[in-house]
Amino acid sequence: MQVLFGVIFHFIGGFASGSFYIPYKKVKHWAWESYWIVGGIFSWLLVPPLAAWLTIPNFTEIIRDTNGSILLLTYFFGLLWGIGGLTYGLGVRYLGVSLGSTIILGLCAVFGSLIPSVYYGFFPQAGKDSIVTLATTHWGQWVLSGIGLTVVGIIICGWAGTMKEKELAAGRANVADNKDYRFGLGIVVAIVSGVLSACFNFGIEAGKTMADSANTIWIANHHGQGNFLFQNNVVYIVILWGGLTTNFIWCMVLNARNKSFGNYTDKKTPLLKNYIFCALAGTTWFLQFFFYGMGESKMGNGASSWILHMAFIILIANAWGLVLKEWKGVSKRALAIIITGITVMILSVLIVGKGNAVKDEEIKLIHTNNIK
Repeated sequence: MQVLFGVIFHFIGGFASGSFYIPYKKVKHWAWESYWIVGGIFSWLLVPPLAAWLTIPNFTEIIRDTNGSILLLTYFFGLLWGIGGLTYGLGVRYLGVSLGSTIILGLCAVFGSLIPSVYYGFFPQAGKDSIVTLATTHWGQWVLSGIGLTVVGIIICGWAGTMKEKELAAGRANVADNKDYRFGLGIVVAIVSGVLSACFNFGIEAGKTMADSANTIWIANHHGQGNFLFQNNVVYIVILWGGLTTNFIWCMVLNARNKSFGNYTDKKTPLLKNYIFCALAGTTWFLQFFFYGMGESKMGNGASSWILHMAFIILIANAWGLVLKEWKGVSKRALAIIITGITVMILSVLIVGKGNAVKDEEIKLIHTNNIK
């Protein structure tokens, strides 16, 4: 049941992340940098402490009592992740929700899931799954197989993207719905974003002591055991300060360069609706990690949680891409390839889920043998 609930929570988080960009499409007559940072204020500054306040009443004391070097490292990973998040928005702009999210999040899934395991292979820590553990256990081999299949899915979807670009250039695909489509620039941005976005997972690892403190307090207050569902909400605050820093600086630079500061007060635009849609996008974006934390508390913050979270986002983003007709007018062959890529992603999720189920069974068996 732990694994089942973990998968459900990761799916909800993936749905939130795969859907958050949709409200931005309703923002009218604002430059990209304007609506991105307004939504970001909700994503990275306002909603995270509200979520922590609702779930961890003493979260400010936990942050205050945490070692400064831990806070700094967590914030630093947030800075790097912020660059990844910033370029995510650009990648989606240039490649579309479907292809952009697939490539970016696929890379993020691979780097975010494997690098911590490699790190713990060299610097072992209790309770952490190393790359050696993944490679030498039955459940770990299932997980690695799922990660490998994710890479295959990325390649397939990238292939579909190159076909779409050629058909756009030849005038065979509908250009009206793809006016910002630029595959060459988009793929470079997507690679940068995919690598740096993985730093969010590293930030969670760096700030683990804060989550542990929240978990310990919860157990003491509720006479419970296991993991507190919302333990990561306090860690998110520090990570997202870093994300806000990089995104705010860059968006202000773009506002100055493009002379778009007037967007925020321009009465010729539907100001109230624009702010509402930005707030909706920003809040929806944060919900991905709110539910990720719940899923992680059930499954552990290892390769499995991260790959499931990213794979679900990819699936939802691609579904939205089809709904929004981003592949309208492309050949049946290109459409068949992108659907194949999505199918491969679904299969990778099932394989990782199988790996977690096997792990759960092995842990129960060990526990039973120890009791005997």
